[in-house]
Formats: sequence, C-alpha cells, structure tokens
Amino acid sequence: MRTQGIIGAAIMAVGGMCPLVRVPILGNWNYFDLDQTLAITFYVMVLVALIGAFTAKAGLVKFAGWAGLVLVGITLAGVYFKAHDSFGFLHFKKAVNFAAGLVKYKWGWFVILAGAFILITVRKPKAVIVQEGNMIA
Repeated sequence: MRTQGIIGAAIMAVGGMCPLVRVPILGNWNYFDLDQTLAITFYVMVLVALIGAFTAKAGLVKFAGWAGLVLVGITLAGVYFKAHDSFGFLHFKKAVNFAAGLVKYKWGWFVILAGAFILITVRKPKAVIVQEGNMIA
C-alpha cells in the first residue's frame, strides 16, 4: 500500500508540471500557469496522499485520489468556460467557438488521471495471523 500511494502521488505531482493546455501565442501551460490557487490545492492533495501513504492510512490516500479527480474536473470546466468567456467580445457565435477552439488540451491530464487512478485503487493491507502450534519434525 505504501509503495502504491507514493507512486500515485509522485505521478500526480509530475502530471501537474506537464503541459495541460496549449494557448495560442502564449504556449503550453501547466497547473501553476492556469491558476495558482487550484495548483496549490492540487499539490496539497498530493501531499495528503503522501502523508496517507507514509502513515498507512488507505482512506486518506483514496480521499486524495478522489479529491484530485474532482479538482481536475473543476479545472477542466474552468478552462472550457474561461476560453469561451475570453472571446465574448466577438459578436458572432461561430467566431467565438473558433477562437475558443484554438485552446487545446494537452497530454498532462492523462498523467494526472493515471496517478489519481493509482491512488483510488489503494487497499488496506490484510492482517496476517500467525499461529503458534506444535510442529512435527
């Protein structure tokens, strides 16, 4: 459980630094370029997952994975609505959709989702019962 939690948190942390959105002229953006508050919240969830992994709390690790997924959903919705709102000064709906379509999602989201999936699938280790008994040699 510990290894799986550490690997999942590390993959999520790396995914936050990967390119998440391609904005024309400005280039690729990671979580900190999108919104610092969301990025700090995201990395707090990564830290919670690491704490849960080191203290062997499977529930805490799963919570961090689910919270990471929710945060990714909120961020994706925010990027979508911000892209459409940013071009609201254009009076033609086709022009707004075309300009908003220039903002592209990149591969970093898959890395974050892979790390969150690893965190969600963490299980509490089963207790092993050792019985002492007469051994026949």
